[in-house]
Amino acid sequence: MRILHFVTGGFSGATQVAIDLCMAALKEPGYEVLLVLRRKPSTDEAKIDALRQQGLQVRVVSNWIHAVTVWELRKVIRGFKPDAVFAHGFSDHIWGRRAAVAEGVRRILHVEHNTRERYTARRLKQAQALMPYTEACIGVSEGVRTSLIERGFDPAKCIAIPNGIDLERFPDSIIKPWDEREPAIIMASRFARQKDHSTLIQALALLKNQGMKPTLYLAGGGKSSLQRKAHALVTQLGLQEQVQFLGNVSDLPQRLGAMQIFVLSTHWEGMPLALVEGMAAGCACVVSDVIGAREVVEPDVNGLRVAQSDASAMATAIHSLLTKPAFASNLGLLARQHAISTYSRAHMWAAYRTLISA
Repeated sequence: MRILHFVTGGFSGATQVAIDLCMAALKEPGYEVLLVLRRKPSTDEAKIDALRQQGLQVRVVSNWIHAVTVWELRKVIRGFKPDAVFAHGFSDHIWGRRAAVAEGVRRILHVEHNTRERYTARRLKQAQALMPYTEACIGVSEGVRTSLIERGFDPAKCIAIPNGIDLERFPDSIIKPWDEREPAIIMASRFARQKDHSTLIQALALLKNQGMKPTLYLAGGGKSSLQRKAHALVTQLGLQEQVQFLGNVSDLPQRLGAMQIFVLSTHWEGMPLALVEGMAAGCACVVSDVIGAREVVEPDVNGLRVAQSDASAMATAIHSLLTKPAFASNLGLLARQHAISTYSRAHMWAAYRTLISA
């Protein structure tokens, strides 16, 4: 079976899910896979080369105007002749499905990665016009599936398949015992309007006023304007000695496995891979209580949830973890168990494989 995945080339969470699905299929006989990326300013040629070195076929189409994107993708589809096309994320799922329809692909699937996308009336009409040709609309969490239905997508075609991560990156060997971990905070997430670094930084300032000065590591790239804004807030609050901006890191699992606290401060989510990675690394996790994230964390069992954009609540949660090591350690242990049992890449691929094998 030939499978084509079309997704943004921005190497976002949606891109990573598409890559993981490709890699999982490559490990099984009977599948040929092609990843097609829509070029973005952040498209990283080194990452593309690394994927190709792992045996994955990768093509890149332009992002000049949508008509050209569709035209170039149609040529790729014509040459590859896929049995199934997965079109990931807004607005790529519109252009991917449009190209697949034009080339007569038999099985076309839409994968939605977020609960809050910038659907205008026009874009929503374009997306729904493709529903007669779409076999399924896959939400990457129950929250995303619900949001699709609320937007008017056919409930009979809307299903949920939770995202998964590559657990081979989180072996026992990199998970340090709790008392050997640094009592610090890490947030691993790109700087984007979806993410809420400001609330976490403000929470750190509140902790400082209470006499607590944990180090905060911010890992990830993203929009330079938002990074500058975060730097400015750190300076304004006098937190320069506590906050380290790491940028993109190549050893994230190892870093997570050496930290006590992982925080995902966010305004909205689809199915947060970064949070699942923090859980897989055995961190005590704090997450904003938003759709998509809340179904991953059971409060006081495998993590803590705090109200969105509430710096005081976030500071209270972090304070609790720093001052109650036995409680925090147990949260981390149960978080790792939950991630391993529920959110593996193998689980995710098995659900997709069952869908396309039907």
